Amino acid sequence: MIFRRRTLLRMLGIQRVLVRHGLDEIIKTTHFLRPLRYFFYLFPRSKDADGPLGQRLRLALEELGPIFVKFGQAVSTRRDLLPPDIADELAKLQDQVPPFASEEAVRILDEVYGESVQSVFARFDDAPLAAASIAQVHSAALHDGSEVIVKVLRPGVRALIDRDLEVLFLIAGLADRYWPGSKRLRPLEVVAEYEKTIIDELDLMREAANAAQLKRNFENSDLLYVPDVYWDYCRTQVLVQERIYGVPISDMQTLRETGTDIQKLAENGVEIFFTQVFRHNFFHADMHPGNIFVQIDDPAQPKYAAIDFGIVGTLSPTDQHYLAENFLAFFDRDYLKIAKLHVDSGWVPAHTRVDELESAVRTVCEPIFNKPLAEISFAQVLIRLFETARRFDMEIQPQLILLQKTLFNIEGLGRELYPQLDLWKTAHPVLKRWMDEQVGGRAVIDSIRQNLPQLREALRELPGVVKYLADQAASGSLSMTVRSDDLTRIDQQLASQSRQRFVLLLGSTAALCGTVLLALETLPWLGAGLLAGAVIAFAKGRPRA
Repeated sequence: MIFRRRTLLRMLGIQRVLVRHGLDEIIKTTHFLRPLRYFFYLFPRSKDADGPLGQRLRLALEELGPIFVKFGQAVSTRRDLLPPDIADELAKLQDQVPPFASEEAVRILDEVYGESVQSVFARFDDAPLAAASIAQVHSAALHDGSEVIVKVLRPGVRALIDRDLEVLFLIAGLADRYWPGSKRLRPLEVVAEYEKTIIDELDLMREAANAAQLKRNFENSDLLYVPDVYWDYCRTQVLVQERIYGVPISDMQTLRETGTDIQKLAENGVEIFFTQVFRHNFFHADMHPGNIFVQIDDPAQPKYAAIDFGIVGTLSPTDQHYLAENFLAFFDRDYLKIAKLHVDSGWVPAHTRVDELESAVRTVCEPIFNKPLAEISFAQVLIRLFETARRFDMEIQPQLILLQKTLFNIEGLGRELYPQLDLWKTAHPVLKRWMDEQVGGRAVIDSIRQNLPQLREALRELPGVVKYLADQAASGSLSMTVRSDDLTRIDQQLASQSRQRFVLLLGSTAALCGTVLLALETLPWLGAGLLAGAVIAFAKGRPRA
């Protein structure tokens, strides 16, 4: 492993910042470079070194840069895991990061547009509306009168992130080489997954595209509003979007004073999460309180409004299916099914004893049912599950990290809004609807519709295929003979195509008969069975690349 000079200097710098802010204990409890801790006591401490711990943590994270600020943002959403004073300070990282100079923002905009800000916008407010770890936002107006926000990347932020990513990869590499638990936790893959996420967040054109997709997904929805994107003004370093107005989700006092239906708001938040993950397979993965507002034009029907779409997540169809099955099995307390799903998905080794895994999962999950959210900590449940999973050599799935982070955020918001929220009651119907769409009658009809071109082709070619096979059988050509590799390969391809056409023909016949039986309400159980068989036939008969 190569230790780059700037990486080692950065690690020394991290420890220097911790000492400056009186956070010596963090260094003393870590092993790497701990012998050098006395060296840092030669440097002067900041004036806040004896201040409240929460304040010192926040200032240290701000000084360390974007990646550390984002860590603080994520932790701040879990107020149930933090002392109130620390949670209050870290919450300031969500939208109260110190801004960079307005003159620098204007210079960047002049350079990006190739003309002055005054000519591009009818009005541009120099004072930042909000500042975050990667960019800051200014309010402005277009020449047609539209009120907008202008998001500008921080100058030099890419270089800072690249530097800290090197530090993360160094630490992950050391863990991968020397830490016995690295095989299960896969630190290098986890950091690589985070690298893709944070680098994508630096492209504001990508964020604009994410916002447009999310807006289409929730078009005419009563659950979530996504602001419009003004594409003509967007660049890699600049995002221009409709300015929205609402109450910050963290302003509980205002929400209560205006008579907002808090329970409905909390339930809608859960429904939005599961709808994004399973129905749309496209979810906002940075849902900390600084990015969420509530529109209360009608307090009885509050509506979420989201901003900051730099981080979104998607799942493969396989992960999506297994997760939905796991959630439903969890809600139904079907621990045997959870154990089998973990084996089938490859999340635990194939040799795992299902009965032992079932018992372990039951031990962790059973105590939390029939409790309100206020009495449940998913963080603690997940920690116990990870400890249990270690016994079965379960590997961390890096592609699911964004989803886990988002679920933690949602839980934190739900706990703040309405601690009595029944998460199971709210989420279960959404998942059931999605599963019905995937394997129910509608899924069968959709599968038939998608496979109609192949069915038509199979039916058109079927007479010729049957005649060819009959002629071959009559002439004895189907008997075993010694052939060249090329002829053998051709034979295998022809045989495969014939099998596919035959299976598709069976599937189309079953689909037709099943549909007729269901339409006539005659032997509906047989009709449903034939349609299910048709789906299986289409899946097996589909050509493979």
